[in-house]
Amino acid sequence: MAKVLVIDDEKAIRNTLKEVLEYEKHIVDLAEDGISGIEMFEKNDYDVILCDIKMANMDGIEVLQKIEETTTEIPVIMISGHGNIDTAVEAIKKGAFDFLEKPIDLNRLLITMRNAMDKSNLITQTRVLKKQVSKKYKIIGESDAILQVKDMIERVAPTEAKVLITGSNGTGKELVAHQIHEKSIRAKAPFVEVNCAAIPTELIESELFGHEKGSFTSAHKQRIGKFEQADGGTIFLDEIGDMSLSAQAKVLRALQENIISRVGSDKNIHVNVRVIAATNKNLSEEIEQNRFREDLYHRLSVILINVPDLNERTDDIPLLAEHFNTLICNEYGVSIKKINKSAIKELEKINWTGNIREFRNVLERLIILCPSEITGKDVIVFTHPISKNK
Repeated sequence: MAKVLVIDDEKAIRNTLKEVLEYEKHIVDLAEDGISGIEMFEKNDYDVILCDIKMANMDGIEVLQKIEETTTEIPVIMISGHGNIDTAVEAIKKGAFDFLEKPIDLNRLLITMRNAMDKSNLITQTRVLKKQVSKKYKIIGESDAILQVKDMIERVAPTEAKVLITGSNGTGKELVAHQIHEKSIRAKAPFVEVNCAAIPTELIESELFGHEKGSFTSAHKQRIGKFEQADGGTIFLDEIGDMSLSAQAKVLRALQENIISRVGSDKNIHVNVRVIAATNKNLSEEIEQNRFREDLYHRLSVILINVPDLNERTDDIPLLAEHFNTLICNEYGVSIKKINKSAIKELEKINWTGNIREFRNVLERLIILCPSEITGKDVIVFTHPISKNK
């Protein structure tokens, strides 16, 4: 069932569409001209809009443009007379979902409505998924240390500056990278993540820059690399300290010239990407040991953001416990557990060597093994094998 707005200056057309659509269990509002149609659109939420093209005062193209200025998510179906087909085609180019020709074929109307609803449902699902992803990468905490990180993200994200994120394993460096991307002008473009530590040295160049068919033994077909996939968006080079020197040289060229070349090819490919890198290593020491290029370090570290260890921001533990309690219980489809004050105190005593990653795992274990309420005793019992108290 959809909520539909019909905008048409012919009363007979309006009433016919209303009768047919209500028979199909849709909710239908009627507008007798473009001006009243826009007023109703601004006051109500609609799943689909049907709009006549030729109307007095404000024609259908003007109505479409007004709607498109507000949202591109509502499918607008244009209704055209025989002499308005060219105009209808032009409306499609300007964002209309489809057009129906008068006299309206009712079967075609129902098919078009069904297709429009499918699009509307997909948009809704995509919006929900984006919210879930956004929530997944939300940075939780109000301590001074994490507020400094959030402030830096707000200041850096709108720029095109390259960012190097440092911090221990499990602190949430990837969350910072996602937040920078989501708050940037590239937010609607791809965010491509590469875990440099997880890719064998001999394959890292192929993974980043792609390869041509036959360029090495297992190259059975051409492959597009991560830099090309991220064109127009952001590439996140996680654990860049583990990248080979030869791959570092190619990354440096990509940063300097916005040019890459696939393995086995001399052809230059121009790319437009923002690079965010992260590492848990001390790159100054890596440079001294000739394991990391100093010139690449200076290219990457225009902005440095250090993500603090959880032990440096234990004030955030109550908020983190609440966050992961809700998140994990929703994932398991169980009622949210109560975490009492004694449990929070015990969680604050733990030496979190694994940082947020370890904290989440402990919360998940407690949620699985404890009844409706998690107590301090539960924390001691179920974390003792893996953690040490301070």
